[in-house]
Amino acid sequence: MGAWQPLAGPSRQVALEILLDGPLSRAELSRRVGLSPGSLTRLTKPMVESGLLVEVEGGPTDARVGRPSQPLDLDANAHHFVGIKLTGDSAIGVLTTLRADVIASVEHPLTDPTPSVVADLVLEILDELAVQVPGGTAITGLGVSLGGRVAADGSEVRWSPYLNWVDVPFGEILAAQTSVPVVLANDLTSLTEATHWFGAGRNSDRFVLITIGAGVGYGLVIHNQVVDSPDVTIGLIGHHPLLPDGPTCERGHHGCALSLLTVGAITDQVGTAIGRPVGYDEALDLAAKGDPASREVINRAGRALGKLIAAAANFTMPELVVLGGEGVRLAEVAHDDLLAALHADRHPSAAELPMVLQPADFSEWARGAAVVAIQTFVLGTT
Repeated sequence: MGAWQPLAGPSRQVALEILLDGPLSRAELSRRVGLSPGSLTRLTKPMVESGLLVEVEGGPTDARVGRPSQPLDLDANAHHFVGIKLTGDSAIGVLTTLRADVIASVEHPLTDPTPSVVADLVLEILDELAVQVPGGTAITGLGVSLGGRVAADGSEVRWSPYLNWVDVPFGEILAAQTSVPVVLANDLTSLTEATHWFGAGRNSDRFVLITIGAGVGYGLVIHNQVVDSPDVTIGLIGHHPLLPDGPTCERGHHGCALSLLTVGAITDQVGTAIGRPVGYDEALDLAAKGDPASREVINRAGRALGKLIAAAANFTMPELVVLGGEGVRLAEVAHDDLLAALHADRHPSAAELPMVLQPADFSEWARGAAVVAIQTFVLGTT
C-alpha cells in the first residue's frame, strides 16, 4: 500500500469517522456524513481499491440484497508512527498503529540537553522502534512533544524550560537527518489530542484534562474541538489560587496549584514533615498507610485538587474530567478529601462529574506525540 495522502472534503470526513469509530456500516456512514448510499459508494470505491479502506465481515444482513453487509474499516497496521516525549532528564518513545495502539516502547536517559545531542537521541529511539514494525514497513511519521512553546509550523522550539532551550530549530535539525516526516508539538496539547481521539474523551463533546507532574496542566475540548492557544504552553492554571493558607510558590503566590500539587512540591513537603527526603510514591505510600505527617500533606493536596477540578468544571461545564500525568495517583490516595472539596465548591444540584484517571507514566505523553503525527501526516491536520 502506498502512502496515504491527506484527504479533503467528504473523503476526509469518511476516513476520519472510520478511523475513530470503525468499522462502520455504509448505512451508518451515510447517516454520519450526510451522503446518499449511492454517493457514498462512489466516494469509497477508490478508497477501497487503493487499500485505504477495507471491507470486513460480520455486519448485519442487508435486507435489500439478502446477504450480510460488509462494514468499512481502516487497516490500522498499514501505517506506523513513533511518538517521543522529551523531559528534562529522559526521552520516552512508543511505536503505534494508525489507531495509536502502542506496540513497543523504550526509554533512554537524557543527560545532555544540547539540541544536537538530543536530536541524536531522538533518532536513535526512532531507529530502535522502527525495526519493531511488523512486516518491516517504514515509519509514516514521527511526533516529538516537550514542555514549552513550539512554533505553529512545528519547525522550532521557541521556549522549553525543562531543556533550557530558547529559539531552537529542533524540527529542522531532525528533518535534516531523517526522511521520516517530523512534527513537534507541546506535550499537553498532544496529550489532550490523544485523549480526545483515542482515549477517555473520544465520545465527549466537552471535557477537561488536568495533569499533575513536574507542573500542572490543563487541556480543554469544547464542541468536539481541542481549544488551542499559545497560552496553553505556559501553564497558566499552575498559579490558580486554591488554599490561601497554603505554601508559597516561587512567584510568591500562597496556596496556588504549583505550590500544592506538583510532584516536587509534595515530595518536598512530605520530606520536611517527616525529616528526611522521600520519593513521590513513598510519600503517597506513607500517607496511605496512615503516617500522620504525610497524611496531612497529601490530604491538603487532595483538597486543592478537588477545588481545582471544581473551578474548571464551574467555568467550562464539561461532561467529563480526565486526570493524568505522572502524579495522578494523588487522586486515588486523597480520594475522599478530593471529593469533599469538589462538592463543597459545586452547587448541590450540579451534575455529577465523571472522572477518569489515565495511567501514571510517560508513555501516555509519548503516545500523544504519536497522535499528533497521525493527525498531521495522515489526515493533514494538527
